[in-house]
Amino acid sequence: MKKATAAIKGIRRAAKARDRADAARHKAIEELRRYCKEAQEAGVPITQIAFEAGLSRQGVYDLLAERRAS
Repeated sequence: MKKATAAIKGIRRAAKARDRADAARHKAIEELRRYCKEAQEAGVPITQIAFEAGLSRQGVYDLLAERRAS
């Protein structure tokens, strides 16, 4: 039974860590989207935005489009 209790505690701890990581990822994506939009509005070419963000040009377009769809 000790093993099962330890495993359940480990699962709970890992699930909480996953939830924190998901929240941090969501926050980072929102921040990246905001800066990409600011750069686009400032006239920065999508190619440069993509390079700086480590995304493809399509990835930038997709990122920017997600905001409009939400």
